Amino acid sequence: MNEKPTQSDLEAIKNQLGRTPRDVHSVSYRCPCGKPAVVTTPPRLSDGTPFPTFYYATCPKLTGAISTLETTGMMAEMQDRLSTDPELADGYKSAHLAYIAARDEVATEVGMEVEEVAGITAGGMPDRVKCLHSLVAHSLSAGPGVNPLGDEALAALPQWWLGESCSDVSPGGN
Repeated sequence: MNEKPTQSDLEAIKNQLGRTPRDVHSVSYRCPCGKPAVVTTPPRLSDGTPFPTFYYATCPKLTGAISTLETTGMMAEMQDRLSTDPELADGYKSAHLAYIAARDEVATEVGMEVEEVAGITAGGMPDRVKCLHSLVAHSLSAGPGVNPLGDEALAALPQWWLGESCSDVSPGGN
């Protein structure tokens, strides 16, 4: 998707996060309600801080559902499978490389190299599983088949978008 955020999007994101969003580059996924749910952020914030979390979930209903999923032991089970399933490990490494390529494309577009985050992604990729928020945000943004563990976590989520609009819910952020 990767749409430049409108002023309305930025206001919705501010309501979702409960704070002014930092350096939103694009809206990479929208909830079925139409509000931004995942944004992309350049690898260096305007204040100079390196920022490896390229895909950032903003929808409080989505982040709440992911937080609940993290309490189920799914991450530990995924981590165990990474060490015993070479095909899964290869797919996860490919997801890591796709994440870096997408972030590097934005870094080039905005004219910045960020050596501090070179080779670093989010969520524990490529060897660990430590944040389902990052993995799901990647899957929603990149589409199915790019991040196998993000896809699994996404499939396990309830339909978070049902009911009230994402920007009408108390902030959650990640």
